Amino acid sequence: MPELPEVQALVDFLAERTDGLAVTKVELASISVLKTFDPAPQSLEGAPVDGVSRHGKFLDIDVDGTHLVFHLARAGWLRWSDQLPATVVRPGKSPIALRVRLSDGSGFDLTEAGTKKSLAAYIVRDPAEVPGVARLGPDPLADDFTLDRFRELLAGRRTQIKGLLRDQEFIAGVGNAYSDEILHVAKLSPFAIAGTLAPEVVERLYTALRETLKSAVATASGKPAKELKDAKRAGMRVHARTGEACPVCGDVVREVSFADTSLQYCATCQTGGKPLADRRMSRLLK
Repeated sequence: MPELPEVQALVDFLAERTDGLAVTKVELASISVLKTFDPAPQSLEGAPVDGVSRHGKFLDIDVDGTHLVFHLARAGWLRWSDQLPATVVRPGKSPIALRVRLSDGSGFDLTEAGTKKSLAAYIVRDPAEVPGVARLGPDPLADDFTLDRFRELLAGRRTQIKGLLRDQEFIAGVGNAYSDEILHVAKLSPFAIAGTLAPEVVERLYTALRETLKSAVATASGKPAKELKDAKRAGMRVHARTGEACPVCGDVVREVSFADTSLQYCATCQTGGKPLADRRMSRLLK
């Protein structure tokens, strides 16, 4: 799933390529991907693109005051073309869910692989009309996201820090991959309880949060959409690197598996050398 750094890179990519252009046509190949009915897709046609922005993991294309907002979810992606084919997208014939044509012949497809469909698009007059956007917590890279504000957010939280970092109502834009990376940089167990962290640990976590995301945004910046997934994978220290050596201490990267996801960590760096219990594997071995 694309997270804040990749979404920001897509925003920058689209902003550059849509500058001065207008939407000429919106083609729906999957009716279920569009979660709104008013305004209609045709309301975007003939209107200029005024800007592209981000709300957490949501992308927002402002088309003369009407907004095309979309969330790529786990298996969605944006595929750009400098010259789109003239043929109309046919429902069910490809992974394409939605196509946007622009006035110079370029445009993009929103695609989704697999059978579990979570890609979501909205056409709204105000991005706050999108439920997921309305519920978002603060952006961790915003200027007003200070250490004091972070302390206030953590205070009294009886939640494991890994899950809290992924909670979009707590902080917007961080998912499974970057939460693993942030906790590794902060030298903190993913199972640590947020409200019990010592002041110096909170400061270390805040610094790791901001610096990890800023570094990832810088790495992704300027890359075309088709290269962002590989760039994200290449930049991971522990996430999706089970069995490999920790780049800091050389210990093996370990994994804890859940029903539909997993986390990776280094025991030496993060848990005082103690491996965390893998609940799913423990049940299988009984």
